[in-house]
Amino acid sequence: MSTPNGTFDCGHDLAELSNYLDTGELQDPAHLDSCPECQAGLASLRRLSSLGQELLDADVADSGKGTDGWMQKILGNLALELRPGRSIPLRGDHPDDTLSQTEGAVSALIRSIADTLPGTTAGRCRLHGDVTTPGDEVTVEVHLAIVFGHPLEERASSLRRQLARELAVQTELNITSIDITITDVLEPQPAGPGTAAGLMGQTPPQEKP
Repeated sequence: MSTPNGTFDCGHDLAELSNYLDTGELQDPAHLDSCPECQAGLASLRRLSSLGQELLDADVADSGKGTDGWMQKILGNLALELRPGRSIPLRGDHPDDTLSQTEGAVSALIRSIADTLPGTTAGRCRLHGDVTTPGDEVTVEVHLAIVFGHPLEERASSLRRQLARELAVQTELNITSIDITITDVLEPQPAGPGTAAGLMGQTPPQEKP
């Protein structure tokens, strides 16, 4: 799988994690047990690979998986979202408690919920607003890629309901809206130059958070 460059705070990157999924080789495999960034990255890459299997036939998947524009956009967003990002304060039981969760952890939660829906994967996941100030209004933005044949409006509505429920339980954010946009409707592609190894190594443009 062709992955964008970008090193996490732990020193690893998506390319290493992708290679680990393919070969089982990583310089320090024990690191995976203690690194939330790498764990979230591996989970996202596994879900993306499953979508690729649904989308493409075996020959195309073997030759071109990870090279199409839509998948590169998703990988580019992953490279941004797996970083911790802003620190979101949480209430503690004791006045001296200092508790928080990272923006990256919330983005990973949003992505994991979206990716559980059949034939669906999240592209861009963003939190808009001042998440560092308790009570400030926050808007959730999610872009979806959906395989042709799955119900688009029903999928977006279902995801919005699930996100509202889970984010209310898992975070203390004051979420005022959840904006879902279907940016890609994916169809199986015939084998050819556009899906072959000639696209390997392409890196999408950096996207601002």
